[in-house]
Amino acid sequence: MFDTKPYEEKITQAIAHFENELKKIRTGRAHAGMLDGVLVEVYGTRMPLNQVANVTAPEAQMILVTPFDPSNVASISAAIRDNQGLGFNPSDDGRVVRVPVPSLTEERRHQLVKQVSEKVEEARIAIRNIRQDALKAAKSMKDAKEIGEDDYKRIEKEVDEIVAKTQSSIDEIFKAKEKDVLTV
Repeated sequence: MFDTKPYEEKITQAIAHFENELKKIRTGRAHAGMLDGVLVEVYGTRMPLNQVANVTAPEAQMILVTPFDPSNVASISAAIRDNQGLGFNPSDDGRVVRVPVPSLTEERRHQLVKQVSEKVEEARIAIRNIRQDALKAAKSMKDAKEIGEDDYKRIEKEVDEIVAKTQSSIDEIFKAKEKDVLTV
């Protein structure tokens, strides 16, 4: 018998990845996750920022980065400044790095919504690929006479229902993020 569970798990993982990608796109408020993609050159290797410092957002327009080793302050500041996708200009006082988060212009907000819609399309493509894999597996079982034509149609309908439900949840996540980005 055909089992849709592995494909449902793959879809759940794709949605989780999509939500994590959306967290990286900034809104009007500062949050620690904005610096998740920053890699810092310390001790001769490149490490994620959250492994060399504590990242907090004490205010709505400020991110505070407290390094575990104060000698890394300059390299942390440089890594944040060099990440052009963020557009931040950090300052440091020798102990902590302060990253002011400028408020978004209307044009920048619309660019961010465009980025969000690109992430939505990536998620949709991933879901479609999972659907194709599931239907291909079911078809090979039908061709090998392990399941009948009726079972194949039932499986196809079940997979399509799962995909449709997932697509609507992607739409809801997109609308919420779009509203969050466009809210001043």
